[in-house]
Amino acid sequence: MTDWRCLTARAGRAGHHLVAWLMWDPAAIARFGELGVPNGAGWLIAWRVAPLGGMSPAAVASTTYSIHPDVIAAVLNLIRSSTTSKDTMRVLNESVAAGLDDVAPGLTNELAPLANDLWRGVDAVGGEFRPLFAAHRAEPRPSDPALSAWRAANCLRELRGDVHWSICAAHDLDAVEVGLLHSVMVDSDEYGGEEWIARSRGWDDVAIAHGWERLASKGWAVNQRLTDEGRAARHAIEQQTNELTSPAWIAVGEDSTRRFCEAIEVHESAILQRVNDTAGQRWMPAIRTPRTT
Repeated sequence: MTDWRCLTARAGRAGHHLVAWLMWDPAAIARFGELGVPNGAGWLIAWRVAPLGGMSPAAVASTTYSIHPDVIAAVLNLIRSSTTSKDTMRVLNESVAAGLDDVAPGLTNELAPLANDLWRGVDAVGGEFRPLFAAHRAEPRPSDPALSAWRAANCLRELRGDVHWSICAAHDLDAVEVGLLHSVMVDSDEYGGEEWIARSRGWDDVAIAHGWERLASKGWAVNQRLTDEGRAARHAIEQQTNELTSPAWIAVGEDSTRRFCEAIEVHESAILQRVNDTAGQRWMPAIRTPRTT
C-alpha cells in the first residue's frame, strides 16, 4: 500500500526544487527589469503574487503569511507603477522556458509527458481559502508541454503553501512565529541560530522578541530557544500539511508522482548550487531539508 503522506512530502520537496532556481535567476530578473522595474527588484515575490491582480497590499501580505507587509507593499508598488500582472506572468513563462534546461539539463523532456497528470491533480481539489493556488490555477495554461507541467507543479506547490498556512493560522501562529519555528526543519548551525529565517522575511528585533514571547506562552520556547514540545509541534504541522495535500497527488497518480520526483531529484545538487551562487547559502530553506524517500 502506498504511503501517500511520505510520497506527498517527497513530491512537495521536489516541487520546491523545481521553482527554487527561478527566484534569483539573473536572466529572469533582467527580463523583469526590462518591463520598467528598477533593477528587476522584487522578482522573488512578484511572479508569485502577480496572479492575485488588484488585491490590497494587506490582503496579499496575508496570503504570503510570513513576509513583512511592508515588503509586500513595496513589491506591489514596483509592479503596479512599472508594469502589469499579465506582463509579469509573461516574463515568468519566458524565464522558465529559457532557463530550466540550463540549470537542469534534460529536465524539460522528463516533465513534458507529466503535464496532463499534474493538471489532473491541480483540478482535483478546490480553491476555497487557497488564494495563491486558486489564482495561479486560473491563469492561462501554456501550450508547451514542459512549461505547462512546470506551471501545474507550481500550482501544487502553492496549494501546499496555502494549506500549510491555514494549519499555522489554526494554531494561532503569527508571521514571526512561523519563521522561528521553521528553523526546526533545517540545520540551525548552518543558519547561525533559529532567527535567520524570520529575519529574512523582514522582521526586526522587536518583532522577533514578541515572536519568542508568543512561542513561550505556548510552551514551545524557553529563553529564545525552541523546546522539544515546539519542535514536535512543528513536525506535526508538517505531517498534517502532507496529509491534507495528498489528495492532489493521489489524483496525479502514484506512477506519475514518482516519475515527477525522480526527474527532479537527480538535479537537486545542481539546483541547490544555483541558488547558492545567485542568492546565498541560506536562502530557500525548503530545499535544504532532508529528502523523504
